Amino acid sequence: MTRFASPRPVRAALALSAALAIAGCQGLIPGATRDPPRLYELTPKSTFDPNLPRVRSQLVVETPESASGLTTSRIAVKQRPTTLDYYARSEWTDLAPRLVQTKLIESFENSGKIVSVGREGSGLRSDYVLKSELRHFEAQLYETEKPLIRVVVNVKLVKMPAREIVANRSFERTHKVDSANIDQLVEGFDEALGGVLKRVVEWTIREMDARDRGIVRAPAPRARPARQRPPE
Repeated sequence: MTRFASPRPVRAALALSAALAIAGCQGLIPGATRDPPRLYELTPKSTFDPNLPRVRSQLVVETPESASGLTTSRIAVKQRPTTLDYYARSEWTDLAPRLVQTKLIESFENSGKIVSVGREGSGLRSDYVLKSELRHFEAQLYETEKPLIRVVVNVKLVKMPAREIVANRSFERTHKVDSANIDQLVEGFDEALGGVLKRVVEWTIREMDARDRGIVRAPAPRARPARQRPPE
């Protein structure tokens, strides 16, 4: 009489084969066996000077330029002046420059003082373009008793279609946090970036309003050197 193999060992063998196949795939996929990073988001600014003028010009906010060390979604930290490190298993929801661009656009919209604002490639007919450079966006752990968050953004307001730079300014904000715990550091980033966003939005709108109304600030006169008296 012919005997058939029990189905239980067959199922066990198939399960083992499947497990080995999955393990082989994980070995081929980079990062498949690692824990996914925890993602952190920042918030736009929503409170501004109530006397801020309303402008009818349209604005395009370009993605900020930045050094390669900041063109990443990883959260940067400086433990000494000449090095740049990153927190493990913790990242922003986007590349840092694009995250700043998004929060800047949302802050302009929240101000309620501008007709239209968008990013490059949105099809918006721009009267002005806001170019910027993200120069610092990191936690500093050296030469400070408590961790220090530092955000520095340089902005240039460009009048279209002449593409003339009509205003230029740098904005910096620092914020100390109680510990190097990543959650507290992210809260510090949110506070520091919020301060920069508020100042950039208010400065940009006032500059646009002044030029739309034909009020161009003349540069301050240079001090004339004092005349020296001839020796007696």
